[in-house]
Amino acid sequence: MTILIGFLITVLLSPIFIPFLRRLKYGQSIREEGPQSHQKKTGTPTMGGIVIVFSVVVTACIMSYKYTGNLQSYELWLLIFVLLGYGFLGFLDDFIKVAMKRNLGLTSKQKMIGQIIIALIFYFIIRNQGFSTAIEIPGTTFELELGWGYAILIIFMLVGSSNAVNLTDGLDGLLAGTAAIAFGTFGILAWHTSSQTEVTIFSLAVVGALLGFLVFNAHPAKVFMGDTGSLALGGAIAAIAILTKLEVLLVIIGGVFVIETLSVIIQVASFKTTGKRIFKMSPLHHHYELLGWSEWRVVTTFWLIGLIFSALGIYIEVWLG
Repeated sequence: MTILIGFLITVLLSPIFIPFLRRLKYGQSIREEGPQSHQKKTGTPTMGGIVIVFSVVVTACIMSYKYTGNLQSYELWLLIFVLLGYGFLGFLDDFIKVAMKRNLGLTSKQKMIGQIIIALIFYFIIRNQGFSTAIEIPGTTFELELGWGYAILIIFMLVGSSNAVNLTDGLDGLLAGTAAIAFGTFGILAWHTSSQTEVTIFSLAVVGALLGFLVFNAHPAKVFMGDTGSLALGGAIAAIAILTKLEVLLVIIGGVFVIETLSVIIQVASFKTTGKRIFKMSPLHHHYELLGWSEWRVVTTFWLIGLIFSALGIYIEVWLG
């Protein structure tokens, strides 16, 4: 039911919101250094992440109230805070790009400061709730107490995840599909491992919103989610991993995001040290495009890899845990 409501809200709102974005001329600017096949996408409405965020918040609140009879869970409001906080940063970035015609949007320093501030607020809230600062090693009974080091881990996870997910948003339907798989996996684990109702509902609300968005974002895309959506999703999935004490599994379940980020790091490091590029272009999805793969083939292959990573994450937590 949660997935269905999230799906319907997104599907019903998008046909209204997309023409509105088009009238405002909030179209995507395509980088000249990107694949030439992407130049035809110039002008496609962006900032569709606003619909995703709205759908998730409304769906999560409705279903949480339905199943718990109140909206007093700090986990629910903390997840909404992270989603809105990172979504607002992404919105500012998108708005500067499309409305103020500054192609770079927020500077990397401005974005980083905003991401760290949200992460610190998140840390202080969970510590005030008596949240454990130990991390569990999947598949074992071993725990590692981090103490104040847990604050550093949270900053690393929220900032790193939001940026990694943002890097993955480069092809029609790529991020929406891989993120839906990852959020669905965390929803399953949140219910199985600790019966965290609100976290489960929130995760499934994201899945529904993303599946609805895919109706309009699958190739050829009628709308892009922009940084508004990608930063919000990246922050939210890290927050879910933390609240479910599955911090380490984020690296596995979000394996596609990790690989995409590593491809950029490797490419930059190689070029700066040797003057040579390892990939034809980074992030990795562009490499396969330039090898001659169709956009749809790249996207579906990455979806499949995301499913494999998610299945591995479930296996480690459920069968080995």
